[in-house]
Amino acid sequence: MTDVLSRSVYLRWRNAVFAIFAASGLSIATWAARVPTIKDDLGIENREIGLALLAMGIASILGLSASSVIIARLGTRTGMFGMLITLSIGLSILGLGSGFFHSYAMLIVGLALFGFGNGCLDVMMNVDGAAIETQSGKTILPLFHAFFSFGTVIGAGLGAIAASLHIGVAIHAVTIAALIVVLAIVAIANVPRRAVTDAVAADSASAEAAPADGPAPGWRQRLAVSLSAWREPRTYTLGIIMLGMAFAEGGANDWLALGVVEHEGGTAAIGAAALTVFSVSMTVVRVFGGPLVDRFGRVATLRVLAVAATAGILLFILAPNLPLVFVGAALWGIGASLGFPLGMSAAADDPARAAARVSAAATIGYVAFLCGPPILGFISDHIGLLPTLFILVVLVAASGLASSAAKPLPGAKVGAGRH
Repeated sequence: MTDVLSRSVYLRWRNAVFAIFAASGLSIATWAARVPTIKDDLGIENREIGLALLAMGIASILGLSASSVIIARLGTRTGMFGMLITLSIGLSILGLGSGFFHSYAMLIVGLALFGFGNGCLDVMMNVDGAAIETQSGKTILPLFHAFFSFGTVIGAGLGAIAASLHIGVAIHAVTIAALIVVLAIVAIANVPRRAVTDAVAADSASAEAAPADGPAPGWRQRLAVSLSAWREPRTYTLGIIMLGMAFAEGGANDWLALGVVEHEGGTAAIGAAALTVFSVSMTVVRVFGGPLVDRFGRVATLRVLAVAATAGILLFILAPNLPLVFVGAALWGIGASLGFPLGMSAAADDPARAAARVSAAATIGYVAFLCGPPILGFISDHIGLLPTLFILVVLVAASGLASSAAKPLPGAKVGAGRH
């Protein structure tokens, strides 16, 4: 059955996807803000944290790989609901493993489920967001990612409060997981049964493989269309943009708070507060980013923000005192804010191929988002955490240099700017 995409259905769909982005951000920041406490609870070192992040990253890659099959088979509506439940279960397990059972093995299991759920969900919600943007004719994917950042701001803020009040990780994580389950039930009820990915991919598959009045293509045909973007060079040039910025965002989420605690003399609460500053800065730019992109264009916007991110990370690394560290965190968040959503927007320039290209681009960005932090953790064991962050400087600079790849395709309605 397919819901009619009336104005009211469209608005409910858009608002539901806003909420789903926020739930994903909330879950990730809940984990990230409590890393210092989890480390203390379990008595582990950076190497073990890096290994746990690697387990989450591997599970996320598996989720990314499975997402095309799940989308083609079930559509994004059912898929998003299932993944919200999966990541909530994972968050509960990692919280209980750390704060109640003091089990590193449970932490790994929880992070694996958490990573798989978030990996699948990230592709699905970006596919829906890109289709909604195409419907609107305006750059609104940054606003979807602003809601992800709203979630991280809330999550980081609650994490700072929980740390300062010495609330256990178990109680904190299970409470947030229960909240996400409730949100999932409400949000999915407002996502149309017309699965956007099925519709877009079916349109593309039908155009290539079936008569206009023929039967709808099967899920295997939809999956073939979804995988076709991996044969397109533009997918990889967009991937360079998203790789650098996703590395910067993921590195901040997992290591910024710990960097403040271990190298700047801050407490766990101050570390969580610095992560909050990063998240707030990112959120503000994402809220206002759409109109800026529509005015100045994707390419110019990405170049300016790459400069801001580079300056912010350098200041965070080299700052001699905590106030400047917070300034660096703010610039870091500003600069890293739009790389991922504008990469998604660029991938969706051609509506007939949007689902396949968005899925591929999201995969590249999310691999960097989740695999980057554990790599940084392993390197930091040898050279220290702050020197390791110079890697982010190089990758963000490369992202800025590759920004011309985001130039809108001929005939695209969004992202060109007004000249």
